[in-house]
Amino acid sequence: MILGLLLFFSVFVSFALNFGNHDPGLGSQMGRAFLRAPIGMLCIFVGAILKGIGARGAAGAGIVLDPKRAREDLEPWSRMGGGMLKDAVDESGINFSRSAEMPFDEKLRRLEGLRKDGLLTETEYQEKRCEVMDEKF
Repeated sequence: MILGLLLFFSVFVSFALNFGNHDPGLGSQMGRAFLRAPIGMLCIFVGAILKGIGARGAAGAGIVLDPKRAREDLEPWSRMGGGMLKDAVDESGINFSRSAEMPFDEKLRRLEGLRKDGLLTETEYQEKRCEVMDEKF
């Protein structure tokens, strides 16, 4: 990639150094110099592809279509992403545990509402009520 960048920007340097020079032989020389720009862009493109393959492995970059190997190649990236997500959640103070979903009394009120609306039978209500009570005590 660095070689590509040097080739690409060397065209602009050559142009700037020869600005205002009207030498007849300079035209063909500058024509060849301008070939360095597309060659430089090609080098940058190939370098970026090789960098991606080197960072993620052949399976992780999609060259080898093997899901198991892709998971192995991408495992460090996934672990890092999961770690960053965990850090963000920890900083926010959000508690995702099931017991923190709803307060004890709210669960009982909702169960009572479902029973009154006829969505729960009396036996279902009693079973769920016992489960909520067992969770609390």
